[in-house]
Amino acid sequence: MEITGLFVLATLMIASFAGLESKLGRTDRRIARVEHKLDLILDHLGLHQDDPHLPQVATLLRDGKKIQAIKAYREATGADLREAKEAVERMG
Repeated sequence: MEITGLFVLATLMIASFAGLESKLGRTDRRIARVEHKLDLILDHLGLHQDDPHLPQVATLLRDGKKIQAIKAYREATGADLREAKEAVERMG
């Protein structure tokens, strides 16, 4: 009986985590859409947000270490992989 109870509890916990992960994924996609729209508005208005001053990223990029530069950019700004890659490519 105890094993069945533990199994049921484990199943419920896994289902809860799966639902939470699904909601987080939807939230991430919604935030990405809003950020994209904001970027379009800024471009339309001719406003450009400068990337933060990141000398370590620039140095890594100059040394041909693009992957390390992207990683350093992500750590410094909290950007996701796509955002960091695009930002580093703009810097190069």
